[in-house]
Amino acid sequence: MAKIKLTKNELKKQKDSLKMYQRYLPTLMLKKQQLQGEIRITELRIKELRTEKDLLDESFKTWVAVFGEKGIFTPDILKITSLRTSQGNIAGVAIPIFEGADFSISPYNFARMPLWLDMAVEKMKKVILLDLEAQIVEEQRKRLDHELRITTQRVNLFEKIKIPETKGSIKKIQVYLGDQQTSAVVRGKIAKSGLERAK
Repeated sequence: MAKIKLTKNELKKQKDSLKMYQRYLPTLMLKKQQLQGEIRITELRIKELRTEKDLLDESFKTWVAVFGEKGIFTPDILKITSLRTSQGNIAGVAIPIFEGADFSISPYNFARMPLWLDMAVEKMKKVILLDLEAQIVEEQRKRLDHELRITTQRVNLFEKIKIPETKGSIKKIQVYLGDQQTSAVVRGKIAKSGLERAK
């Protein structure tokens, strides 16, 4: 606790600080609740995306053998050309929002390639889109977690340190000023009785 001056000006300053802490604390607590709710939403979305990807992976097990055919499904047949995101804002936190991705498909000879290749390319697109969205939602969760940590620290600082400390300072100053006032009254009475005796 910093050393405080035992003056009326300091008392006013401490009372103003207390009002400010008490005014901002509910806002911080509301922000904390909002962030906790948004984190739960992102965690649910990540879980949904993983479940959906697991289902797609399960359906791919029937395709695994054909992916092994030489020279048909090569890594360069499907490429991501761009990732589309925008910026959102949750409780003052800038977060990326997944809007999609663009792909390029290497040209191939329809007569030479098997019929399943088109379907395989579409399924791969879905898997990649799910992975990309999961990465973006994970980034959202990280940013929200970081902001929640900071907000929780501020709430604790106000609630457990600043407000009690300021109340203690106000009480200390009030007691001191009260003692000074009582002392002044007593000195005044002593001086008055001394003057009366001197007359």
